[in-house]
Amino acid sequence: MASNMYSVRQRISRLGQRMSSFQINLNPLKEPLGFIKVLEWFASIFTFATCGGFKGKTEILVNCPPQVSANETVTASFGYPFRLNQASFQAASDAHLCNVTWGEHVLIGDYSSSAQFYVTFAVLVFLYCIGALVLYVGYTNRYRDSRKLPMVDFVFTLIFTFLWLVSTSAWAKALTDIKITTGHSIVQELLPCKDPKVHCYFGSVTSMGSLNVSVIFGFLNMILWGGNAWFVYKETSLHSPSNTSTAHGQGGVAPPTGM
Repeated sequence: MASNMYSVRQRISRLGQRMSSFQINLNPLKEPLGFIKVLEWFASIFTFATCGGFKGKTEILVNCPPQVSANETVTASFGYPFRLNQASFQAASDAHLCNVTWGEHVLIGDYSSSAQFYVTFAVLVFLYCIGALVLYVGYTNRYRDSRKLPMVDFVFTLIFTFLWLVSTSAWAKALTDIKITTGHSIVQELLPCKDPKVHCYFGSVTSMGSLNVSVIFGFLNMILWGGNAWFVYKETSLHSPSNTSTAHGQGGVAPPTGM
């Protein structure tokens, strides 16, 4: 009796070691489940890199005859996380150009909440993709033999699809407001420019092409995660519960044959 129990324990121990052992299998990367996960990983990198690494500036031209007859440049620099209400103006030639202390005047708006949520979420997705790929490639059998792991992966996939829609929409709206705030309307909003003695003209603003790309990648991520939900769903017991129950019920009593 004792020897039989010992042999059973040894078999269970060996089975547990085989299930928990890391073994590289690249075949999942050739399937939609793994291949799309790689695309999601790359897309998340481009998403937070194009948004989080942005730096720009907006310029206006100022003159106030007869004190200053030629146009002088006044600049406000801004960037991620886009707290524009902390971006003050700086005159290139004189800090008190036209008797105005330009450093006391700032851009309008704070869009840090949308930008930081967008970038932080993209970084979390990047980390999740790494973990999922390690599971797919290194623990292929354990993933497919488990009932819980595919289900957890499926739930996270649905949540991430929804959050990509929410975060990208919020960031797209914030980007539109940033373009307006740093564009031609800045001349009408800036207090010194309302003085009839001070003449202000919009100069230029840094191209925000990379930020447009970040929005495109956000919606691309949403499409990738939404499409991948089907392939993750196929790995769960919800897709084929009969096959799963059969696999777990092997060794039982065979069903009676038809008469």
